[in-house]
Amino acid sequence: MASNARLDHRNPLVIDTHELGRRPGALQRLTREIDAPADLGIPGVVGVPEGTPMELELRLESVMEGVLVTGTARATAKGECVRCLEPVELELEADFQEMFSYPDADDRGRVIAEPGDDAEDDEDRLFIEDGLIDLEPMLRDAVVLALPMQPVCQEDCPGLCSECGARLADDPDHHHDAVDIRWAALQGLADTMTDGEKDEMSGAEAGVDEKQEK
Repeated sequence: MASNARLDHRNPLVIDTHELGRRPGALQRLTREIDAPADLGIPGVVGVPEGTPMELELRLESVMEGVLVTGTARATAKGECVRCLEPVELELEADFQEMFSYPDADDRGRVIAEPGDDAEDDEDRLFIEDGLIDLEPMLRDAVVLALPMQPVCQEDCPGLCSECGARLADDPDHHHDAVDIRWAALQGLADTMTDGEKDEMSGAEAGVDEKQEK
C-alpha cells in the first residue's frame, strides 16, 4: 500500500535501493542486525519482545517493475504455553519475499503517466518511495505467519490438573480420588457433624436394624 509519509533513511528497516540504479538484473545482498519493533507477533500469545536483537539477511534484485526483496529474519520469540501457562522461548526463522514497485510503472514495468490512478490495484502493492523501501509491513506479516498460534513448552505437555490447577509435568502420578456424586453431599454433612451427633445417628441406625430383625 502506498504511504503519504516520507520514509526515514535512518530507520534500520528502511532500505536504500539507489545502488541498484534501476538496472534490471542488478543484485545487492545485505545483512543487518536490528532491534525488534513494538508489537511484533501475535498479541497476547507469542511474539518477539520490543528491542530484541533480530538478524536480517536480505537479497535485493532489480527487475523491470521495481525491486524484488527476498530475505530471512531470525530472533528469539517469547510467549506462554497454552496448556500449562509456563513461559515459552522459541527460535524464530521467518522467510519473506515481496515486490516493491516503482510508483511510475505498472505491473509489467511499463512507465505510466499518472501513477496511482487505479486505487484498487495500488491498495495491495508496496512501492519504492524516493529510492527507499520500508521492510516493516512485510516483516510483520512474515513473523505472524512463522509463529505458532498455540505455543507449547513441549509437544507432549500434559497441561494443568482440571481440579486443582497443578502442573502435571511436575508430578506425573498426580491424581484425585474419584467421589461418587451421590454420596458427596452426605460426606460433606458428616464432616460438619460433632462426635455426639454421629453417635446419635449410629444409635438410631442400630435401633432400625433391631426392629427389622423382629
